[in-house]
Amino acid sequence: MPATRGWWVLILIAVVIWCGNLEYRKLSLSDEGRYAEIPRYMAQSGDWLTPRLNGIKYFEKPPLQYWATAAAYRAFGEHNWSARLWPALTGLLGVLLTYFIGARLYGTATGLYSAAVLASSILYAALAHVLTLDMGLAFFLTMALAGLLLALDPRADARTNRRWMHVAAAGCALAVLSKGLIGIVLPGAVITLYVLIKRDFALLRKLHLISCTALFLAITAPWFIAVSLANPEFAWFFFVHEHFQRYTSTIHQRYQPWYFFIPILLAGILPWLFTLIDAVRQAFKHMDKDTGRFDPLFFLLLWTGFIFAFFSASGSKLPSYILPIFPALALIIGARLSTIGGRTLAMQMAPIAVLAAAGMVAVPYTVRLATENIPAELYLAQIPWLTAAGFVLLAGMLLAVYLGWRGRVRNAIIACAMTGLITTQLIVTSEDALSPAHSTYHLAQQLKPYLKPGVPFYSVRTYEQTLPFYIDRTVTLVEYQDEMAYGLQQEPDLWVPTLGEFMVRWRKDEYALAVMTLEVFAELQQLKLPMQLIARDTERVFVRTPPR
Repeated sequence: MPATRGWWVLILIAVVIWCGNLEYRKLSLSDEGRYAEIPRYMAQSGDWLTPRLNGIKYFEKPPLQYWATAAAYRAFGEHNWSARLWPALTGLLGVLLTYFIGARLYGTATGLYSAAVLASSILYAALAHVLTLDMGLAFFLTMALAGLLLALDPRADARTNRRWMHVAAAGCALAVLSKGLIGIVLPGAVITLYVLIKRDFALLRKLHLISCTALFLAITAPWFIAVSLANPEFAWFFFVHEHFQRYTSTIHQRYQPWYFFIPILLAGILPWLFTLIDAVRQAFKHMDKDTGRFDPLFFLLLWTGFIFAFFSASGSKLPSYILPIFPALALIIGARLSTIGGRTLAMQMAPIAVLAAAGMVAVPYTVRLATENIPAELYLAQIPWLTAAGFVLLAGMLLAVYLGWRGRVRNAIIACAMTGLITTQLIVTSEDALSPAHSTYHLAQQLKPYLKPGVPFYSVRTYEQTLPFYIDRTVTLVEYQDEMAYGLQQEPDLWVPTLGEFMVRWRKDEYALAVMTLEVFAELQQLKLPMQLIARDTERVFVRTPPR
C-alpha cells in the first residue's frame, strides 16, 4: 500500500495534533518540575558534567535528556514546550521508527498500521506529552529493538547484519545515557532468552559482540568516567543505590502489587485493547516452528513479556515504566491489522464505543474527587475537556465500527487511530484545569514583583518541584532533604538543617522570601516569627520578611 498524498495529509494533521498542546499546560507534579529544573540549572551554570537539582548534586539519572533540554533552552528559551520537547520529539520519532520496522519486516501496510496504533495508544501518546525520562528511554530501546530485528532477519546479508547490530548497540548505549543500566539489561536479557528458548546458539555469531561492545563503551564511558573523576561519590550512589537497591527494595516508596501494570496496560493500549488480544492470539498461532530461523514475531512477544514481567517484579513501580513494550505491541497489532476482516475489526471497536458512552456518563461525577487541596471548581473547569474527549471517542468508535462493518478496513483503522490521538490530547490538555493545585506557575506570577537579585529564598520543610523553573532561580532548603539528601551530604552548606537555624537567619535578613505549607506557616505564627503574607493557595504559602 503506497504512502499516497492522503497519507501524507493525515500524517501532517497527526503531527500538528501531537505538538499542539506542549505549551498550553503548566508544568506540574514532581517529575515535570524536576526534569525541567535540572537542565535549566545546567544551561545557566554552564556545568554540563554534573547534574544538579535546585543547585544540589543529583546523581539519580544520566544526563542525555538533561543535555537535550538544556540545549533546547539555549536555542529557544525556557518555556513549557521547550521543557517537554525531548519526550514529545522522541515519542514522535518512536512512531516513525515503528513504521520503519513494520515496513521492513512485513510491508508498508503493516508499518503504517503499527505507527498508527502506537501514536493513538492512550498511554504512549499521553506520556509523550509529560516531562519524564521514560519516553526517551523507550525510543532508544526501540532503536535497539529495530537493530536486533533487522540484523537477525534471515534475509539480511553479512553487511546488513553488522550494520544493524551496531545500530542496536548505539540504541542500548543511548538508552543507558537516558536512564541507566536498564538500557542494556533489557535487550541483553531478551536476546539471551530468545537464544535459550529457541536453542539457536548459532545466532550468537551474528551479534558481533566485540565491535558492538566497543561502540557501546565509546558512547557511554566518557561521561561515566568524567563524572566519576569529578565526583568520587557518584559511582556507589548511581550503580548500587539507584539500580540494585531501587529494583530490589521499596527505598523510593513506589511499592505496588505485582499486578500493578495489568490495568495500566489494558487502559493504556486503548482503543486497541480487543485488537491486541486478537493479535497476540494470532501471533502465537502463527509463530515459526523452525528453531533454526529467526522469528521476529516471537522476539516481539518475548520482548513484551520479559519487560512487563521484569518491572512487575520490581520493588519500585510507576505507570511509565512499561512504555518500552508499546512499540513492540504496536507491531504485533499492526501485523494483525494488515490481514484482519472488516467485521472482525468492527466487533473489536464496538466495546470501546460502549466504554466511551459510559465515560461520558461518568464525567460529571469527577467533582466528587474534590478535596481540600483540589477544590471542586478546578474539576468543574476540567469537565468540558473530558466531555469533549468522551464525545470524540464515542463518535470516532461508532464511525470505525460502521466503516469496518462495511468492509472499509483501512478507513476504519484511520478513524480509530485519529480518534485515539485526539481523545488522548484532550484528556492531557484537561489536566491544566488542575494546575493551580499541581503547579506553582500561578503563584510564581504573583511572586515575581518581590523577586530581587541575590535575595535569600527559603523553602521550609517542603520543596515545590516546579518553583525554581518558574522563578528562574534556586531556593534554600530548610529542614528538608528527600531525594536531595545524598547531594546535601556532599555539600552540606547548601541547606539549613533545622527550623531553629532558619528562624535565626530570617530575623537577621534585611529582606528575604520563603515558601512553606499551611501547617508550617501556622506553626511559625505560633512561634511569633515575623512574616508578611504575599501569596497563598490551598497548599502553599509565600511570605517575606516584614518591611523595616
